[in-house]
Amino acid sequence: MMRAGDAAVEVLARAGVKRFYAVPGESFLEIMDAVEARPDLSLVSTRHESGASFMAEADGKLTGVPAVAMATRGVGASNLAIGVHTARQDSTPMVVLLGQVETGFLGREAFQEVDLPDFYREVTKYSATVHRAERLPEFVEKAVRIATSGRPGPVMLALPADILGEEIEAPDGAVILSRSRTMPSPEEIQEIKRRILEARRPVAIAGEGAKWARNELVSFAEKYGVGIYTAFRRQDRFPNGHPNYLGHLALGTPPEILKSLEGADLIFSIGSRLDEVTTQSYRFPKKGQKVIRIGADGFAADVRQTLSALVEAAPKKAPERNWSAAHYSYLEFSEIPESRSEGGIDPAEVISAMRRTIPEDAIVTNDAGNFSIFLHRYWKYDHPDTQLAPANGAMGYGVPAAVGVKMAAPKRTVVAVCGDGGFLMTGQEIETAVRYGLSLTVVVMRNGMHGTIAMHQARGMGRLAGTEIGNVDLASFARSLGAEGFSVENSDELIPALEAAVSSEGVSLVDIVTDPDLITPTARLSEMS
Repeated sequence: MMRAGDAAVEVLARAGVKRFYAVPGESFLEIMDAVEARPDLSLVSTRHESGASFMAEADGKLTGVPAVAMATRGVGASNLAIGVHTARQDSTPMVVLLGQVETGFLGREAFQEVDLPDFYREVTKYSATVHRAERLPEFVEKAVRIATSGRPGPVMLALPADILGEEIEAPDGAVILSRSRTMPSPEEIQEIKRRILEARRPVAIAGEGAKWARNELVSFAEKYGVGIYTAFRRQDRFPNGHPNYLGHLALGTPPEILKSLEGADLIFSIGSRLDEVTTQSYRFPKKGQKVIRIGADGFAADVRQTLSALVEAAPKKAPERNWSAAHYSYLEFSEIPESRSEGGIDPAEVISAMRRTIPEDAIVTNDAGNFSIFLHRYWKYDHPDTQLAPANGAMGYGVPAAVGVKMAAPKRTVVAVCGDGGFLMTGQEIETAVRYGLSLTVVVMRNGMHGTIAMHQARGMGRLAGTEIGNVDLASFARSLGAEGFSVENSDELIPALEAAVSSEGVSLVDIVTDPDLITPTARLSEMS
């Protein structure tokens, strides 16, 4: 016999779950106690529930194994929801455990009570309240299975506080993660092959589902002469320096990068859900363009096995399709220009300095904001598992994601890149990183405003409203949390500060004052209104 809370943790551990991220809450004391008692598991206490959910999302995104995000009742659950929404739109496996009021109080609007399955239904694959202690292991096993099968995503279980301490039978057997292993038939492989070979200018879009098939994707591109785009914030799915690489389908992708997509007669979606940004506001696929989709959102097949079968069936001689002009357009587009700054540092200079000081195989986690346009354009992703960014555009992702990634991959170099807007939402998680003895670097491009909103206001309203951010000394803030802090106000200070930060054995932050007028790589804010 064991407590129901211990049994739930046992099931998760058997499924390969390693880390639990939470703000401690009184509604799930037995879960935390059970995790803490096990040397093979880690309980990561965070400063805010949004940080906990972002950490769990980044952990699961990197490893493919769900991490657990935990919070208490309605108030904690509300704060946790942003990272759960990120996991849903980014197709990341996650198990969410939420404390709930006692079973006898349910439905009475008790203290901090919310109908959690109803609240979480839109941002999860499955949500339920567990009413009986003896059924908790069954629900947890189901949660893991749903989170990792088909298109991965988050699953939520609400746990009334009184059931977790009840004694129940110990769970039996192992839990096996349920990833899709569906394979197209030989006839279907031949049909896909025929359609690709008959196409005049076929292109592929590699998305989240192509993560585990990078080598197969490269072989496929070479053997079939297919040009490869990467979906929004999935730039590491294909080596950017490869001659078949056509570019990143991001916000505001310029016409020269889209030219091959415009002229394609076949679009092969490989593990991409073809979201709004990737499709350029659903502009693609256009009428007349044929489409093949593999992955959980299309033909329900395992991406890696499907690509392997296509490679095996490939013709001895690859079709002669020359993508050199398109690849050159990408290279030219991503070339870092001379500084345009008239006050503060050009964000492009920051990326240039990062490329000179940060290892190419470092994991870069990035926040949402206009600063990220510079990162997406000028940073090169030639190594696998080097980009973690929220496809749903959630601000505050960068720092906690770096913490979760470093927990999951302690030997990797990890760098978070943020604007001051996103950093000030979750930057307190630096304290979490320091407390757990992690080594990571945070780069903040501080322009004193919510740049994306300011840009839209300048274009649409002709004036700014509510977008200002105060002149905060972020280096001092980092030092107050136990990290090293470096302030950079001049370009010649960039490389020394970044070198010192990356070589630090602990947590470091580089606070870089950037030119607020340089709102994008090609536009000035002052010229928009």
